[in-house]
Amino acid sequence: MILGNFQDKIPHSGMTYEEYKKLFADEIENSQDLDENNNYDIKKLNFARSTRVEKQFVPSDKLTKAVDKISKPQFWLVLTESWCGDSAQNLPVLAKISELSKNVELRILLRDSNLEIMDKYLTNGTRSIPKLVAFDEEGNELFRWGARPAASQQLINELKEKGLQKNEWLLELHKWYANNRGKEIEKELLELLNNL
Repeated sequence: MILGNFQDKIPHSGMTYEEYKKLFADEIENSQDLDENNNYDIKKLNFARSTRVEKQFVPSDKLTKAVDKISKPQFWLVLTESWCGDSAQNLPVLAKISELSKNVELRILLRDSNLEIMDKYLTNGTRSIPKLVAFDEEGNELFRWGARPAASQQLINELKEKGLQKNEWLLELHKWYANNRGKEIEKELLELLNNL
């Protein structure tokens, strides 16, 4: 754990990916009777998506080498929520990538209870998640990523232009994620790391 190096220099220490997964599983186990807006069904589906991505995503050799070259501590903070479909698809990929280096500390922060932090890292003026913000050990921001790969955003834009409703384009988005298997986010992270 390298968090001690960052404690006073970052906006929040967050929780580990394992702590987040436990919280996510507990939400599903304990909230099925409280479902008013189909949140239970959405969270259950997202948990299944996350579990699938964890099992299927294998980082490329090129990405593994790039992350392995990180020689100084970095703190990767991800703002997210369990109801977010993009987070379900992307957070497990980010977690696996972070595990490739002993110099990367990944922490998760819940967006809805930390809006003052989220508002520092907006995407085109919106609180889109997941949002990854990487810091060096002095607390300087190294890069940002999120809320979804550019290719998936382009797909959404095209589907909206064709007049598809949200439930329709969401279906196509998750098909895209299933076919892409994390390769687009991997490509974008590789570019960010190579630009450091």
